[in-house]
Order: sequence, then C-alpha cells, then structure tokens
Amino acid sequence: MTNDLVDNYTDAGFRQKLGYGQKSALLFVDFVQAYFEQSSPLYAPAAEEALKSGIRLLHAGREAGIPIFYTRVVYRKGGVDGGVFYRKVKALSVFDEGSPLGDFAEGMEPAEDEIIITKQYASAFFGTSLCASLTSQQVDTVIIAGVTTSGCIRASAVDAMQYGFVPVVVRDAVADRDIEPHEANLFDLEGKYADTVSEENALTYLRGLGPTPIN
Repeated sequence: MTNDLVDNYTDAGFRQKLGYGQKSALLFVDFVQAYFEQSSPLYAPAAEEALKSGIRLLHAGREAGIPIFYTRVVYRKGGVDGGVFYRKVKALSVFDEGSPLGDFAEGMEPAEDEIIITKQYASAFFGTSLCASLTSQQVDTVIIAGVTTSGCIRASAVDAMQYGFVPVVVRDAVADRDIEPHEANLFDLEGKYADTVSEENALTYLRGLGPTPIN
C-alpha cells in the first residue's frame, strides 16, 4: 500500500493501535496439510514461510506458558454440516471426514494440554467453544497466525474484536494464495479491526511476558 493511502486512513482516524492486553493466547488457524500439498486445490505456496514463523511463535508461546489454540476444519461426508460455505467453495471437500489434508502440518502438532477447535466455517469463533474457552481463562488478547489471510484469518480476527478480544495478527505468520489479497486484507485489518505486527514484535512480547510497542 502507498504511503499516501496509509496517511489518508490514519488522518481520518483509522489504524489506531490497541496494544497487547493483560493476558494473551495464541490462535493458530488452519495450519493443516491442505495448504501445503501441491495437489490440493487449497495449496498456498506462501504458507510454507508462514508456518516457519508460526512454529517459532508456538515455541515462544509454550515457553511463556500462555493458552494455545488450534483450529481445523472437518465436515461430515458431502458437507452436510457445511451449509452455504461448503456450497460456495467446492475446494472445502478436502476437509471431509478422514481426509489426510485435514491433518495438522508438521511442526504444528498440538500438545495434550492445548485446545483443538473444530470448525465448519471461516471464523474460529462461529459455532465453536473458542469464545467461552478464552473467557474462562481470562484472556483479553488473541495473537493470530495461520491461513488464509483473506479468509479464515480475517474472519477470526474480526470476530475476536466483536467478542471483545484484542486481535493481534502476526504478519509474517499468515499467508494467502496470492500476495495481493494477502496485503489488501492486512491493510484492512490494521485499519479497522486488529493490530498487525511483525514476528519479531510478537516474539519479543512472548519472551518478555509483558507489553511491547506495536511496530
């Protein structure tokens, strides 16, 4: 995005910084094989680098002892529980029950004390127990990584904000099929719904267990 466009939004009152709150959780959205297998209709080449960043965040989050959540998508055969979303995106059939493309990517396997959220729609919050689980652990900030930026990352960040959580999207740890929707959605998220931060910023925060400036 051009500096003029950034200035235009900033001068109009968008792009305000929220900052980290008192207690954060990590949310890894759909880091599953469907986005890493070249034969998959959901394959996103940029997801490889996002996964590497996500794994570094995961290790830091475990060291910090904060709550960690993972999402995956699972449908009954034929998408009978997928509604209009399943009808709209035929590629979602890769997540029918039993498909190996729904398995977590290497390096992103949940530990026994970490929570797996199974969903059928774009948002990690819609129709799931995520909001209740975050609230029960007094979480006020959700640090988000995963795929895709224009889809489930955006939907989850917007819902996090609407449920009263501060969404922090780690730019280096999210990816999309193409750079244009990726950048456009990061710009929109930063403008209206979330803080977007570098991996370095998120790691500094996690390792220090305290607030750091947003950059």
